[in-house]
Formats: sequence, C-alpha cells, structure tokens
Amino acid sequence: MKIYELFSKRQKKLRGEVPDVYQDETIPQELRVQIVHIWRAVLRDRYTGDARQVYEVLHQELSYEYGKFTLDQDSDSSYHSVRDDSYVTTVINFFLRTDDMERAIDVIELSFRFIDQDVRDNRNHSFFPQISPDEAINELNYRFREHGVGYQYESGQIIKMDSQFTHSEVIKPALIMLSDPMYKGANEEFLKAHEHYRKGRYKECLNECLKAFESCLKIICQKRRWNYGEKDTANRLIEIVFQHDLIDSHMKSHFTALGSTLKSGIPTVRNRLSGHGQGPEEITVPEYIAAYILHLTASNILLLAKADEELK
Repeated sequence: MKIYELFSKRQKKLRGEVPDVYQDETIPQELRVQIVHIWRAVLRDRYTGDARQVYEVLHQELSYEYGKFTLDQDSDSSYHSVRDDSYVTTVINFFLRTDDMERAIDVIELSFRFIDQDVRDNRNHSFFPQISPDEAINELNYRFREHGVGYQYESGQIIKMDSQFTHSEVIKPALIMLSDPMYKGANEEFLKAHEHYRKGRYKECLNECLKAFESCLKIICQKRRWNYGEKDTANRLIEIVFQHDLIDSHMKSHFTALGSTLKSGIPTVRNRLSGHGQGPEEITVPEYIAAYILHLTASNILLLAKADEELK
C-alpha cells in the first residue's frame, strides 16, 4: 500500500508532535486501524471464503488460548457461538477494542504469521491479495516505527525492539544529554537521524548520524578552546579530543577499541554506503546497518558528553 506524507503529518513533525523514542506499553488506535487496512489489502476479508477462513482460525486459536468460547464473550462462564459469516467482524472488533496490549500483539502476530506463511504459500487456497506478504510485513514494521511503538515482525513473531536495540539504555539517555542547549545542533541532527530510521530512509539516517557525531565533537572542541577546523572530518576531530586527553590517560588503554570504533564505525560505514557517489548501481543500506549506526552514534555521543563533564 502506498504511504503518503500527508499535510497533517508534516505539521505534527513541525510542531514536534512525533515520538522521539520507542514505547512498548500501548498500541495506538490509529495504528490498529492501519493494521486492519493491511489485513483487508492482503486477505480481502469479505470477498473470498479462504480469506474468511483465516479469520475463523484466528478466532478459534485465540479463543482457545484465552479460555473463552468466543472473543466477544461477555462472561467467561456463558456460552454462545459465532456465525460463520461473522468471524471477520468478531476478530477485528476484538483487536480494535481490547485494552490488553499484549493480546492486541497476539492478534497482530498470529495474523501476520498467516500472511507470511499461508498467503505466501497460496498453493491450496484462493487468495487474491492486493499487496504481497513482504509488502504487508514491511508496512507493518514501518507503521510500528511511525507511531514510535517498539515492536516489529520478524521470522514469524513479534519481537520487542529492546530485545535487539538498547533504546531505553542508549537512545533516551543520549537525547536527555543532547537536550542541553549547548548541544542544540547535534540534538536536531540526531533526532533527524532517528526520524529517518523510523521512516525507512536508511541512507539519510547514516548521514544525519555522522553530522550529529561531528557536531558533538566540534561543540566539545569549541567549549574547550581546542583548535579545530570547521571542515574537519570525524577522524580529525577524534584525533583532537584524544590528543587533549578527553578520556583520562590512565584509562586510555581501556578505550583503544573505542578509538578504533569511533574511527572506523560511524565514519567508514557512512562513507562507504552513503557519503559518496553511488556510481552505476544504487547502494541500499540495510535496516540492521542503520540500526547499528544509530545506536553506536548515541553510545559515542553519550560517552563523549559524559567525559567532557568529568574533564577538569
């Protein structure tokens, strides 16, 4: 499904009304409705018997696991059946109305597992999807990022982003540190990098990561009155802060690996994948590279800022 950057979305971004970090406590209603739209694009819920059968299986598996006769059951002890033609409505209404966030995730996971496996296989069924399973999964993960919800569908299950990336331990502290007016420029660039990542613009994410990292180094140099050039690259700026013992000399041996990472991690990956001309073939930056660089940037910015605070 085509994703539009609507006027209202652009205005919210201008007002700063977009999530800065991921949360995993709620599934916004707008996101739930968008997920239902994805189902309809893939399962064509009211047009084919096989698609309706998917909803029936979803209903049966969820009801069984929750110890209920039906998903719309008002009382755990009452019994009533669901008509064959209303499984679609029952599953969708349960998903839209449940206050139990984890059960909402259950529905997403099971439904996209069907999309990923049954619809993809499509040998013994008559599915007529408007979009492919891969497109559906990609949009689901995009919508998670767009709403700042810390989950993604991967390898048949929904996983917390925190199980892969340390948002609460790295991203959030870095943002708090960068909220200091002194780091205003670096903060804006890092937030842009995070937004690019959520929007799936991974090359742009790498570029903004490097800008934020270089800005942080320049701010420290300026504060400390260490000579540097406005056009100095990350590698040169790294040399300057190490020459001035930003990290205490007696601890330097412990940061040899860090120095190597600072020199080769962010700058080199960025230069190779997005900083220079692409040539005859378009270079695609994988999501995992963008995620790694985003978190590496946050870790290094946080370390440098903390080291600056401690430096006498």
